[in-house]
Amino acid sequence: MTVNHLPEPVRPTVVQLPDGTHAYADNLPATYAGPQVVHQHIHQAAPDRTVQRIALGSGVGAGAVAAGVYFGPLLIGALTAIAANIAFLAFLALVLGWGVHTVVKSVGSPEAGAAVKNVAKARRRRR
Repeated sequence: MTVNHLPEPVRPTVVQLPDGTHAYADNLPATYAGPQVVHQHIHQAAPDRTVQRIALGSGVGAGAVAAGVYFGPLLIGALTAIAANIAFLAFLALVLGWGVHTVVKSVGSPEAGAAVKNVAKARRRRR
């Protein structure tokens, strides 16, 4: 009579991990160094991305997103250019006014002084 010798079933070994839990030895991670710490970095979105996020969150299509991303910085640039032009024109008017005032003050003649005195006398008489 022949006896069939079947191989003995292999029993997986159970190990205890450093954190106290048990696991099968064949399912262990490559190197277990304890619980992992996840570092999460949260960054604030740039101003032009805010429009994009609002548009995406409200279900608006890609056209609105593209318009917000394209026209947002374009509008800021145009308004900045307009403000710079207005500031330059105001400075130019100030300098020209100061120049005219200085020239008129320095070129004043005795006749101009007499005219100023006559106007002052006429104002006093009206009162």
